[in-house]
Amino acid sequence: MNVESPKSSVPTETEPPYPPLRYAWYVVAVLTFVYVFSFIDRQILNLLVRPIRRDLGISDTQMSLLMGFSFALFYTVCGIPLGWLADKKSRRSIVAVGFIFWSIMTAGCGLARNFVQMLLLRMGVGVGEAALSPSAYSLIADYFPKEKRATAISVYSMGIYIGGGLASLLGGLVVGFAETKGTWNLPVVGETRPWQVIFFIVGLPGVFLAALMYTIREPVRRGLKMMKAADGTMQQAQVPFLETWSYILSNWKTFLCHTIGFALLSFSSYGASAWVPTMFVRNHGWTASKAGIVYGLIVGIFSTLGVATGGWWADRMAARGHRDATMRVGFLVAVIWFPTGILYPLMSDGTMSALLLIPSAFLASAPFGVAPAAIQQIMPNEMRGQASAVYLFVINLIGLGVGPTAVAMTTDYVFHDDNAVNYSLLIVCTIAHVISGVLLWIGRKPFCDSLDRLKQWMGATA
Repeated sequence: MNVESPKSSVPTETEPPYPPLRYAWYVVAVLTFVYVFSFIDRQILNLLVRPIRRDLGISDTQMSLLMGFSFALFYTVCGIPLGWLADKKSRRSIVAVGFIFWSIMTAGCGLARNFVQMLLLRMGVGVGEAALSPSAYSLIADYFPKEKRATAISVYSMGIYIGGGLASLLGGLVVGFAETKGTWNLPVVGETRPWQVIFFIVGLPGVFLAALMYTIREPVRRGLKMMKAADGTMQQAQVPFLETWSYILSNWKTFLCHTIGFALLSFSSYGASAWVPTMFVRNHGWTASKAGIVYGLIVGIFSTLGVATGGWWADRMAARGHRDATMRVGFLVAVIWFPTGILYPLMSDGTMSALLLIPSAFLASAPFGVAPAAIQQIMPNEMRGQASAVYLFVINLIGLGVGPTAVAMTTDYVFHDDNAVNYSLLIVCTIAHVISGVLLWIGRKPFCDSLDRLKQWMGATA
């Protein structure tokens, strides 16, 4: 398992050198900025549970469908064809168009007057955001040599937690202000509730900021399989759609252990992020404003540090000869999470609960840069967009689609008590981490086999 990792990142004779690191990091900065906006638009709903429930007349379970399943279903399903496009078309244009679309849908949530309208608009947000990550992962993989990719993708993944933190902070501040003002009278829209104004504020800027994608260049696609044409020249081999899926199936053990293992960590993370602010309100008597500000600071600072540390840790382990470094990081954080992850929901004091949440949030975020980096490691370039879309399909359907709903349904149908949300968090997250740890440990050897299979595929004659 500790076979020496290849050290060289020198491109082949048919490829130009990698762009300067300064420019490559600029590309990561732009993509991270876009990712931040996507998560603000995605997560802002989590702090608006009480006013939306009140105005739309819905239950915790219906609210969880808006938070997770309605978004995740279309995010995951649309990710597959958009991943296929990312393997063939301009990735920066795919991201720019998606950015505009999900921003319009987010702003539209401020116009919703009932559950069905909000459900349809959240589905639209999912469709737009599906354009981002398959293209972003593919772009980063072509800008950075493999020994730096886990760190680069982890920096991009910081957008999850910067965006989630800002969503909570912004929501908390606006909710606090809104307590002194019942409604706004806006031009064209008319009388508007504070939660509706928040959707306008976070959604509309993205329509204009999408132009940032055209400040970066489409990079050379690297590591492509070449074949000899009839005239004797070397050309890129065309990989049929079915061949991609055949290749994924040939790595089914790796995909099963990797994708389900990391999806269960996502299940725990999304379940917590959806309901921790509400836990502070219900169990500790905090205002929604205070809960949003405190949770936003924890996520924005410590979860951001966690995801960056996870990527750095994986690259360091790989440099020391651990070919399965990305899988190891996932396993280790799944296990180390337990002491604080179990204790913070049980605290009777809100301040102590928040302090224990800090290491839990740090650890919970650490795998989410290394998980997509692992996909780039084991897949040919021509298939990375589609493989990333499969990964995102599973991780978001299980994590985002089911995680918040699992917590809500445990509260509604097991405890029958809104104030038992802390016990629901404890049960759901603990079960997810146990199963995840087992799968990621088992998946280490199949992952190394997939690395060897990639070498054989690249060396095969067309």
